[in-house]
Amino acid sequence: MSKILVAYFSCGGDTKRVAEEVAAACGADIYEIKPKVPYTEADLDWKDKDSRTSVEMRALSRPEIEGSVHNMASYDKVLVGFPVWWYMAPMIVNTFLESYDFSGKTIVPFATSGGSDIIKAEAVLKARCAPDTEWLDGKLLNGVSAADIKAWVDSLGL
Repeated sequence: MSKILVAYFSCGGDTKRVAEEVAAACGADIYEIKPKVPYTEADLDWKDKDSRTSVEMRALSRPEIEGSVHNMASYDKVLVGFPVWWYMAPMIVNTFLESYDFSGKTIVPFATSGGSDIIKAEAVLKARCAPDTEWLDGKLLNGVSAADIKAWVDSLGL
């Protein structure tokens, strides 16, 4: 039997709610990707070109993560959740993917967004993983019910 992890980054709570429902739907362990230095409200102001997140996205920086996944080697499948920022995953999600060896594992991204799709984010994130990482198409999970999430998870055949 495969072991599944749902790893997610969330600021406003939408992605956290979805990640918890994804984890429940597939019987997975859950891990919150937390920045070592928490984001403030001002840091998250996407309209301010000098806000921390705006600067991180432009600079393609890699914010440090607090803690780590214990025994990542034991997981066969990792579902990675995040909000979409500027058509991309937040830089901390890149930090997460670059922190572990996903060789031979299956990665499935999922996201929440106010209006952007997940396509560009997926392409960038996929490049952060080893060539032999199996990458399944991701899904934008905005305003979906627990039943919709369960149906999506079941369709993955995890």
